[in-house]
Amino acid sequence: AGEQVVVDLKETASVKCFGGHVKTFSHNSPLLKCTMTFSAFIPPQAESRKVPVLYWLSGLTCNDQNFPTKAGAFRAAAEKGILIVCPDTSPRGVRIPGDDASWDFGLGAGFYVDATTDGWKEHYNMYSYITVELPEIVGQALPAQLDRASIFGHSMGGHGALVCALRNPHTYASVSAFAPICHPIKCPWGQKAFTGYLGEDKAEWAKYDATDLAANYTGPIMEFLIDQGTADKFLAEQLYPIDFVRACSANGSLRVTLREQAGYDHGYYFIQTFIEDHIAYHAKFLYAKN
Repeated sequence: AGEQVVVDLKETASVKCFGGHVKTFSHNSPLLKCTMTFSAFIPPQAESRKVPVLYWLSGLTCNDQNFPTKAGAFRAAAEKGILIVCPDTSPRGVRIPGDDASWDFGLGAGFYVDATTDGWKEHYNMYSYITVELPEIVGQALPAQLDRASIFGHSMGGHGALVCALRNPHTYASVSAFAPICHPIKCPWGQKAFTGYLGEDKAEWAKYDATDLAANYTGPIMEFLIDQGTADKFLAEQLYPIDFVRACSANGSLRVTLREQAGYDHGYYFIQTFIEDHIAYHAKFLYAKN
């Protein structure tokens, strides 16, 4: 504990945007045992001071580029002075047999768990990458206030954001999600991923199920903002936000605002529409006085 992760961080791209910069980095990951890539929006305020950091976790098939190019988040982030970090969704610099056999498992589908099964456990440890290694790298290389951090995400990444926050309540000032997979134990995406990465031990599955974590949560008061489109084709079979709301409602320490957005689907036009609400929501917590 307290030792710095030694990584060979390289800045591979930088483009000016809203007075700040969108940058792409690659680094060797001692944890994932491969080369990883992440993108970051560094707001103009970071030229003179460290700024709060907001982690975005993307969904199935995505990489570090989807959010920067599609979400339209950086005007609001520049206004609020928030650094946004966008990691990849799985290890990329290593290949494992079967990692590209389907779009919802393996490459682009790490599910933000630490795998325990043979073949996957050596590399697919995205939960610890997001919560431990990546923040250490960000703290060393970027003008980020690590003690002012929040997290949000979409679909599989919404699942990841909820799980990371519930398991690390003192790490994140706030958490929000777009169309998150709220009860993966119950849905085909989650069952497939958890079987492949975690085996048959349902106790391991429960560590990465937001609804189960909410039902058993004993930490400090936590709030959640969730946007869910009513025309989302995955809503009924895969997402189960109502299960998460019920679990939070039964727990006096958890408060969730679920906004059902009429006519919106599962894609990035939906995210674009409400992204500024989420940036403002996180800014309120990130800039709150201690």
